[in-house]
Amino acid sequence: MLLKPEVLSPVGSPESLEAAVRSGADAVYIGAKQFSARRNADNFDDNDIKETVRYCHIRGVKVYLALNIMIKQSELQAAFDVALTAYKCGVDAIIISDLGLASLIHKHIPDLQLHASTQMTVHSPACLPMLKKLGFTRVVVSREMSKVELTEFCEAAKECGIEAEVFVHGALCMSVSGQCLLSSVLGARSGNRGLCAGPCRLPFKASGGMGYDLSLKDLCLYEYINELTNMGVASLKIEGRMKRPEYVSAATAACRQAVDNGIIEPKLFKTLQDVFSRSGFTDGYYNGNLGRDMFGIRTKDDVIAAGDTYSYLHELYRAERQAVPVKMQAEILADKPIILTITDGKNTVTARSETPQAAKNKALEKATVGDSLTKLGNTPYYCEDISVSLDDGLFVAASQLNALRRDAIEKLDNKRAELTIAEYSVPQIESTGNLKGKKQHIARFAEPQQIPENLDTIKAVILPYECEMPDINGIEIVAELPRYIVNEAAVIKRLEALKRQGITTAYCGNLSAVAIAKNVGFKVIGSIGLNANNSESIKTYKEIGVDEIVLSAEISLKEIKNISTTIPVGIFAYGRLPLMLTRNCPLKNGRTCAECDKKGYVTDRKNIQFPIMCRSGYSELLNSAPLYMADRIDEIPPVNYLLLYFTNETVDEVNEIIGRYNHGEKPIGDYTRNLYYRDLI
Repeated sequence: MLLKPEVLSPVGSPESLEAAVRSGADAVYIGAKQFSARRNADNFDDNDIKETVRYCHIRGVKVYLALNIMIKQSELQAAFDVALTAYKCGVDAIIISDLGLASLIHKHIPDLQLHASTQMTVHSPACLPMLKKLGFTRVVVSREMSKVELTEFCEAAKECGIEAEVFVHGALCMSVSGQCLLSSVLGARSGNRGLCAGPCRLPFKASGGMGYDLSLKDLCLYEYINELTNMGVASLKIEGRMKRPEYVSAATAACRQAVDNGIIEPKLFKTLQDVFSRSGFTDGYYNGNLGRDMFGIRTKDDVIAAGDTYSYLHELYRAERQAVPVKMQAEILADKPIILTITDGKNTVTARSETPQAAKNKALEKATVGDSLTKLGNTPYYCEDISVSLDDGLFVAASQLNALRRDAIEKLDNKRAELTIAEYSVPQIESTGNLKGKKQHIARFAEPQQIPENLDTIKAVILPYECEMPDINGIEIVAELPRYIVNEAAVIKRLEALKRQGITTAYCGNLSAVAIAKNVGFKVIGSIGLNANNSESIKTYKEIGVDEIVLSAEISLKEIKNISTTIPVGIFAYGRLPLMLTRNCPLKNGRTCAECDKKGYVTDRKNIQFPIMCRSGYSELLNSAPLYMADRIDEIPPVNYLLLYFTNETVDEVNEIIGRYNHGEKPIGDYTRNLYYRDLI
């Protein structure tokens, strides 16, 4: 028999907590005041977390704490302390995206379960054994996966002993989670660090587009919950820690109804669609129907409609949800204290009251006792069975029975909220750097035609792995794997062919790419897509087979100085930084792939153009201007190499840029320093 999947609801405030639990959540996810991917939500301090866990555990609801942002070196100690405090408060799991922090938690708090956040960009199964080894018990998969991909993933997850968690409702980012730098670069507010400013919801226009070509409709997969259950999905996740309690209640209640009954009350679903959507919902990724139908914005009519429905929605969570079954046994015997025993199947408590009196008029009856003791309104319990032992001729006041019931319920509450935790020590995390590199040049090209003749100062050349690889005497060729892997078998086949050609190093931007490359016998260079932002992350990447790594593009020069490593590291030193990784190309809001000349771009409100590049079933939104650091080489800490990342440059432009980096020359034309001199919040 298939188990019902968990209904997992977002909670960004105490009001939303009550709304989620009373509307049918099996679990909730919350954020601490620091280090969660929705730092603008109210979130919870230490005492709030403790009270939340107690409230939820009494009601049979699990609590997961999101620590799912990219962690700076200077924050590692504090982030670990938050995890340890959460463990002591009784949280059931930590949702995490930083591999370094995850490794610290697994080593020093082994009882605390780890869930891999969607920010880790897990979208294919090759990385599952790797995550299992690192201590993860669940993976929150990327929202871009299709039904076919999810089915394959869930089968592999089951074999590996890892649970799969799938988003079924809520806002959709244009970019694959964990791979968006748009907010960082445009406003120094990082989505990967929980402070996305949402610039994608502003007007960005593609040729023939609708004018909001980076804005998708909200996701809704409620009608496919039976399919997801049959796949073996363990948890159905609702997005929305920044949203109102009414939304949390409506989305949770709808998901609960879909899980339990297979259908949703029409009024509830219509309200959810009319009030809390961007002009409707989409299931485009799940069904593989990409294109214009997936795009949408929140209109003035959507906002107006919301105001008229809050009173209806509030009724959904006005009363306590009685979802915990209990059994009762009462003993009312002459000359003995009254005893009431309650069990939930795991916990058993007993309450006692004064000896019953002899009846002066009508004697107490079993039915009356049962009616009094099973009045469990305003509690999370309902009585599925009661046994009453009652001697004849006795009297007990209703107030005495009520007090006995309240006493027993309070004891059961306390029992269900009890914590069993171990004592763990806090590691001391080093914060001094040890970089001693020579800043050699590695060049990445989008296609072989960009490669110039003079590569005297280039240590290695990176090319997309699907290219026909050139023969460059004396220079290593590195195969760049797709940043989003749709077909693992095809990737393996291509790598095996490249290996026969003598190419043995892969440039990898996601965990599955790393796992596949290592399994085929390749050396691995990790790209900026791995979000390596601290020494512990680099150490963990080394443990799973990464031989060299390019640091996150969201790290400042000041922060790089504090990095320690035993593997070579580099930085993104030139090029148009990929700001988004997308599966539904922004250009599809105005044209089909057949109509596209592969030279498209989107234009913002200031008429600035952001090029789009497509490859292997996904697209990348590039920055409007290239990063340029040739005249600032001396200010870069001593990393091992500088990555020169060429996208749409001509071979002549490439040749000139390499020359400028060789001689430390100042830039010509538009350029940016990206985030190297900014304090990213």
